[in-house]
Amino acid sequence: MSPADRRRLGSISLGAIVAANMIGAGVFTTSGYALADLGARGPVMLAWVLGGVIALLGAASYSALAARLSESGGEYLFLSRTLHPRLGFVAGWVSIWAGFTGAVALAAEAAQAYLEPWIPDGVPLDLVGSAAIVAAGIVHASGVHRGARLQNVVVGLKLAVLVVFVLIGATQLEPQPTPPARDFDFATFASTMMWVSLSYSGWNAAVYVAGEARDPESTLPRSMLGATGVVTVLYLALNWIFVSAAPVAQLAGEADVAAVAARAIGGAPLESLVRVVLVIALLTSVSSMVMIGPRVLARMADDGRLPAFLAFRGDVPRAAIWTQVALSVAILWASGLREQLTNLGWILSLFTALSVLGLVRLRAREGAERVPVLGYPLVPLVFVIAVLGLAAVMLVTSAAELWPALILFALGLLTEKYGTAFVFPK
Repeated sequence: MSPADRRRLGSISLGAIVAANMIGAGVFTTSGYALADLGARGPVMLAWVLGGVIALLGAASYSALAARLSESGGEYLFLSRTLHPRLGFVAGWVSIWAGFTGAVALAAEAAQAYLEPWIPDGVPLDLVGSAAIVAAGIVHASGVHRGARLQNVVVGLKLAVLVVFVLIGATQLEPQPTPPARDFDFATFASTMMWVSLSYSGWNAAVYVAGEARDPESTLPRSMLGATGVVTVLYLALNWIFVSAAPVAQLAGEADVAAVAARAIGGAPLESLVRVVLVIALLTSVSSMVMIGPRVLARMADDGRLPAFLAFRGDVPRAAIWTQVALSVAILWASGLREQLTNLGWILSLFTALSVLGLVRLRAREGAERVPVLGYPLVPLVFVIAVLGLAAVMLVTSAAELWPALILFALGLLTEKYGTAFVFPK
């Protein structure tokens, strides 16, 4: 099948990919910890607003990149084509392991934890998560249309139920006491912003399947900005309900802040609904990442940077999909390793900032007419400053936790330099 024949994904499917990647466990848990750190609803909501702004700036910048470099591959493609092939390889390497393999395993692990009360005794929990990953592989290996249609339906259902929850919450909220104001601490707020930004991650998901997008110059910007905007509004509504449903002292530090808020508003039935939605959100995240992660493997194989059997064959990269499934299942069963691989959000954010710097270079090289960018230069500039600023905060506050990222980065460089003997000819 020719590359042109693979362009079957429209704006709705691309938007569903973005929404499925964005709406995971983070939105249901982050505000509990944020309330414990910041002590008041106002600063928590400000963090969610700023996180949405950063996500929209990133979506606008990536839309311009994807419209000009309209092939699959994400940061690997962008950095290889705009800054340096070696940097692109390392970005792809990190995306494969931290952005997809570890993230799929963690989402499956979280889903199976919420499903545990309904799992028969004696059934290993990791077997349930593995089944979810394999099922996603079967769906997406069967064809891009079938996988996209199923995902569109499930994501639509998830959004509809969340909107219903927002409407119920908005009509049932009761005034809650306001705790004494704390002095504003910028370092604490910046640390909260870092975790909020991780909850917004996924706004760039559509670029990984850009090579399968119909009319990418129009569908990619429309789907990325539209879906990111919708999810941002939904996040703000959900979190306002989460932080306003009960006294701050009751919510602060709660890992299941969404469930606690739902119980305070509507009792056990609404709490159960939230838990079901959370499982659906996690499973759609697994599905979406199993769909888009293999496109990075396939793009790198097409460029001769990974074994040729991983490249596209027909309408989907089946070998890459099953490789991604196998890696994710292995990490799911590897105790401790998945936590290390998913503790790398900061290095993934660095590659998004570098990709936007690559956009600036590409525009300087080819001109504004070939590389139009919404709000240039303010939009990419503010995004890069914000992302690098948050990454610097994490470096200062959590330096001891960054050694897995340094190891993964070094392994990427070594693989790029010495791994050519393992790359089969195309």
